[in-house]
Amino acid sequence: MTAFLASLSIFVLAHSLPGPTGLRLALINRFGKKAYIIGYSILSTILLVWLIWSALNAPYIPLWDPNGATSLIPVILMLPACLLFASAILHPNPLSLSFVQNPIIKAQDITNLIRHPLLWALFLWATSHTIANGDLVGVIMFGGFAIFSLAGMKIMQRRAERTLPTEEFNSAMARTSGQFTLRFKRVMGWAFTTELISGALLYLALLHLHEPVIGVDPLLLIMFW
Repeated sequence: MTAFLASLSIFVLAHSLPGPTGLRLALINRFGKKAYIIGYSILSTILLVWLIWSALNAPYIPLWDPNGATSLIPVILMLPACLLFASAILHPNPLSLSFVQNPIIKAQDITNLIRHPLLWALFLWATSHTIANGDLVGVIMFGGFAIFSLAGMKIMQRRAERTLPTEEFNSAMARTSGQFTLRFKRVMGWAFTTELISGALLYLALLHLHEPVIGVDPLLLIMFW
């Protein structure tokens, strides 16, 4: 449990301290924004792998009994999570979490449809796995990600309101306001369809790799429920 708590603490600190302490800005000024993003992404990946490894090797303390019903929840919810992730990962989002700094937002970007697609994908992943695992470590780790994703929506939107020019902020807000069906028609197109297909393929890949990587086959749990 010590290794898990240590990896979790360092993961949280690495994602919460750079901005408020000024470290992020100092590193960007020293090495450039592109180098910072690459370096920070590598560090985040390493810390995430460490966190998952320590969680898998932590003592199992059950809080409720996982079964086929709880295993079915991530099998269902991970499909929309993958669709959201695949359709948002390569697009800028001035109001929310984004890995792309390009300020140009195209008409078919999912950010015109959903204001926080990557955070909603994170929430679906984290919530479904909290329910499916049913142990203390799972609740702490996945539950923490779920809380972060919900809180992050408000935090990032407020930060955008403070930092973006008023006209740019209002324009970004207007893109994800109004009738959903009209916005969906505006977003639909070949590019968006291709991203949805990529998300479906990602879902199938994760489902196939879950047992060899994590050690649990969710489909097998459902079959023998």
